[in-house]
Amino acid sequence: MNLFGMMDSSGEAMQAERVRAEVVAANMANAETTRTALGGPYRRHEVVFAAGKRGPEFLDSMNAAAGGTLVGAPAAGALPLLPLPGAAGAAPGVHVAQIVEDPSPPLKRYDPGHPDAGPDGYVAYPDINPLTEMVDLMGAARAYGLNGSAVQAEKGMIASALDIAKS
Repeated sequence: MNLFGMMDSSGEAMQAERVRAEVVAANMANAETTRTALGGPYRRHEVVFAAGKRGPEFLDSMNAAAGGTLVGAPAAGALPLLPLPGAAGAAPGVHVAQIVEDPSPPLKRYDPGHPDAGPDGYVAYPDINPLTEMVDLMGAARAYGLNGSAVQAEKGMIASALDIAKS
């Protein structure tokens, strides 16, 4: 793997962790939401990560639009092309495959005066545990920070390689 491929992987992981943190924040903000536009209480959401490419890369899109291969075999006597960042051989990275609703049933609390109370006096609340959400948020923040540190280390390696080349 080249250094730029490592940066791509870390960047993709940072994007995925940002989405995870946003989903956790939405869960916490809606922990007491008893009525949504779809009816019923808010449902907790979870992020599902997947390894590999999210979709076609820029070069693949350009090749498809051109109806052929823009970057192909070199001409006779030419030097071979170097692999581009994100091309074959680069780290596959991670991406958000989907955001799913938690299938847990809502929590029932007896509150006959609540506007969303059923005929039995119980109100359906989202099954959201603030401690679980905080642990998820701390995990997302920690993973984001570690990937940021990896990018900084990779930048340092590139700078050192350039300094060696100057010498």
